[in-house]
Amino acid sequence: MNTLARNDDIRCLNSQDITRPAGHYSHICVAAGQVFISGQLPILPDGTALTGKSFHQQATRTLANLDACLACAGVTRDRLLQVRIYVTDIKYWPQFNDLYASWIGDHRPARAVASVPELHFGLDIEIEAIALSAPENAPAAAP
Repeated sequence: MNTLARNDDIRCLNSQDITRPAGHYSHICVAAGQVFISGQLPILPDGTALTGKSFHQQATRTLANLDACLACAGVTRDRLLQVRIYVTDIKYWPQFNDLYASWIGDHRPARAVASVPELHFGLDIEIEAIALSAPENAPAAAP
């Protein structure tokens, strides 16, 4: 984990298990009892984008990158509050829904799946999420 904190209220982190951010952002920011995860693409830890690979391969890699971000923040899937999925063709929705259901199990956080005209590197999926931080990371209650 690489902590890039700028103040006591916000911790910005980068997972060492996925490729470093290519732009001016962090993988994760933790603040106000929540974990905000930047959009994750189907990119391998060595930086290889899965452009041209099957949607299933891309979606599986993207969920693995999301898992790496959750682990870096010290939380698990059952702490997810909202998940936003961007796909380049809404025809992928049923396939993604099945894969997502297997990945997340019984937990059902709020979710959106939106079709977008294109994503970086010509990829077919991007996922961003918000989770509840681990209880030990939550701010102390006011007296």
